[in-house]
Amino acid sequence: MTSRTPASPAAPTPPDACCAEFAAVSRRGLFSGAVALAGATTFVGSAAITASASAAATPATAVLVVLSLRGAADGLSLVVPHGDAAYAASRPTIAVPTERLLARDHTFGLHPELAPLLPLWEAGTLAAVHATGLPAPNRSHFAAMEAVEDADPGSAARSGWLNRLIGTTPGSSPLQGFNLAGGVTPTSLYGPAATMSAGKVDAVRLPGEDDDGRRRRSLHTLWDHHGSVLARGMRATYAAVDQFDPAKAAADNSAAYPKTDLGRAMAQVARAIRGNVGIEVMTVDHGDWDMHAGLGTDEQGWMVNNARELAGAIAAFFDDLGDQRSKVTLVTISEFGRRVVENASRGLDHGYGNVMFVAGAGVRGGAYYGSWPGLGTSQDADLLVTTDYRSVLAEIVSKRFGASTAKVFPHFSPESVGVMTSL
Repeated sequence: MTSRTPASPAAPTPPDACCAEFAAVSRRGLFSGAVALAGATTFVGSAAITASASAAATPATAVLVVLSLRGAADGLSLVVPHGDAAYAASRPTIAVPTERLLARDHTFGLHPELAPLLPLWEAGTLAAVHATGLPAPNRSHFAAMEAVEDADPGSAARSGWLNRLIGTTPGSSPLQGFNLAGGVTPTSLYGPAATMSAGKVDAVRLPGEDDDGRRRRSLHTLWDHHGSVLARGMRATYAAVDQFDPAKAAADNSAAYPKTDLGRAMAQVARAIRGNVGIEVMTVDHGDWDMHAGLGTDEQGWMVNNARELAGAIAAFFDDLGDQRSKVTLVTISEFGRRVVENASRGLDHGYGNVMFVAGAGVRGGAYYGSWPGLGTSQDADLLVTTDYRSVLAEIVSKRFGASTAKVFPHFSPESVGVMTSL
């Protein structure tokens, strides 16, 4: 490959369509959630958010939003390789017809439900990198998520790549790891960087704090002149809560978003970013991509609903960023892809390679990137990985943050993808 081209509520998941492993993950709440700034997650349906902020509320020069499509999205449906004859031959009931594809070149085209993203594509701020993934196949949801988010195979250190990225920025404010929700810290954000947590933007306050300030005065009396580690932590917490006030003052524009879990989540993310309190990294989980059965057609069904929700939320998000838009880059990632050949239940089993979207600041958009390996037609055929997903992330990290890729992705030598420009 390496081709360049210029530029309603979701239906319920079909019963028994997800594999048991992913269903167990979902029941634990990992993919049901809503909003979080940097360490963990809050839960509202099928979207969850976490985020991290830079120290001392210093305005960030770059912001990265990592949108995880949990359950293993089918990249061959989102960015269709219509020029590869094996695609249509392998999917007699679920293939997307070539004539319906958007931004089509001789090899690829976008799913028709991604139409809300066309303005980004045509403006040169949205690109797709195909045949990406882990260096070796891993079809376990749990293990693959851990591997993708840790991004340091074989290491005994318990830290994720986003926590390591945060560690390259100055300061140690709790706002560097801020969970706007509560819940389980994703592996990508787990590590030594300090974190804070709240249920939503408007709930960032000290527990039990009352309106007349009595609780705050009592806490100051207890801790302001104490020399313990706990006291230092309390004083840092006061400061971080106060520094977050501009985000709370920012307008809530959720009415302009799709009325979906992901739409509501992305509205909270944009609001926090518009507060300009120094947020550098945010993560968003969008669940329910484990389509073993009943994926649907190009006109209706599970994939259509998910693609529509994804595109509508991302488009509204970029429209909502205001004067912060020039700072923000968004990347999508999924733990693995799906098989090439549809199964007897008109779905797709766990596969290997996938597609990553990169949008926003610094993106060389309106193009498809990667080296296309071609598709097989046997029952166990996979899309092979020709671009390690870390090469895409490393390019974002180095070009947007000026960070050391050796520190963020230890023991890995990234290859050039060409999808990003420098700050």
